[in-house]
Amino acid sequence: MLVNFADKAVVGLAGPEIMQEFGLTRQEFGTAQAAFFSLFSLSALGVSFLTRTMRTSVLLAVMALLWSAAQLPMLWGAAGFGVLIATRALLGIAEGPAAPVAVHHVHGWFGQRERTLPTAVLMVGAAAGVAVAAPALGAVISHFGWRWAFGVVGIAGLLWTAAWSAKGTEGPLAPPVGVARSTESDGMAGATLRAVFLSGTFGTAALGAFAAYWVMSAKLTWLPDYLQAVLGWDLSQASAAVGGGAVANGVVLLAHGLLARRSSRRGTRGRLPAGAGAGLLLMVSAGAVTVFATVDVPWIRIPMMFGPMAAGLVMITAAQTAAARITLPSQRGVVLGALVAVFALGGTVSPLVLGWIVDSAPSVTAGYRSGWLVTAALLLATGILAALFMRPERDAQRLGVPLGQDSVVPGPH
Repeated sequence: MLVNFADKAVVGLAGPEIMQEFGLTRQEFGTAQAAFFSLFSLSALGVSFLTRTMRTSVLLAVMALLWSAAQLPMLWGAAGFGVLIATRALLGIAEGPAAPVAVHHVHGWFGQRERTLPTAVLMVGAAAGVAVAAPALGAVISHFGWRWAFGVVGIAGLLWTAAWSAKGTEGPLAPPVGVARSTESDGMAGATLRAVFLSGTFGTAALGAFAAYWVMSAKLTWLPDYLQAVLGWDLSQASAAVGGGAVANGVVLLAHGLLARRSSRRGTRGRLPAGAGAGLLLMVSAGAVTVFATVDVPWIRIPMMFGPMAAGLVMITAAQTAAARITLPSQRGVVLGALVAVFALGGTVSPLVLGWIVDSAPSVTAGYRSGWLVTAALLLATGILAALFMRPERDAQRLGVPLGQDSVVPGPH
């Protein structure tokens, strides 16, 4: 996930140089990031069905090999905007299933009560990808040009693929692949799958994660440009701020995972129903984005990037653990893939919408202010829905998925 999100960050960090070299408007540049997400959701859903017949360790290796190779064509000096669009689309196809397949893989190592912290650690890897990439790729861009930023992340991905191919193995709780399911009939599994998608927990978790992914994609794509065009920062300052914000993202996610693990081990659920807390954090994030957009006092505005705006990202972890809770083991990969397919649409829409808003406004400053306020409204609305209707324990009982549903007899891996 660290390499995965370094790949995502590279276009935002190189954005001003790319727009200048190719003569692009912000809306045109937004199509590059939208191209990344164009087939992201379909790929996430389609490949997730393969988790029933292929080992997740193999799927992860193949995807990483593909997404690494997709970065390297931009090293070619003649590669233009068309090549950038094509390679970003290929990158999205390869990276779309990464999160659901990785979460499904990790859940094969941990029982239901222990999954929140490992899932959070996985998401910390995503935050670390941006935290490491922002200053490192900023330096690469400054010294070697923006094309080498693509080359560096491509090479890093190839190195990870080699290490994973040697060390990656399936967990003891991973459901069997390529064999008949002994604990569920096909009819029961199918009925449960349909019921999961229609449940209040899945629907509001998907919408909340959509909003969280929207703001994450908006920050990856537009925050470097915003800091330079509106606040007047240089590339090194903007890269350091983006990296620092990513570190704060990781701290928020890890703290949430540790608190959830502590609560689970004590056998307590806290004062709020499961799901309500994540919804409230979306609302906190909405407030922080509003302050960031409207308050011109730097010592109030800038701290919003380092923690408060990241609070809503907890929903991405909470949504995945909630979806896993209401799902039978053999269907977990499919449900997680469907969840990512829905919320990743936020990554498709966000760059285009914000780019269009900024280009349509009378000034860049006014455009970004409007774009951030639209983002805040989305976070607030989905946060309210999640706080009211995201109830994984209640829906798991209604769907007949007991807490010990992951205690399957391991099949061949």
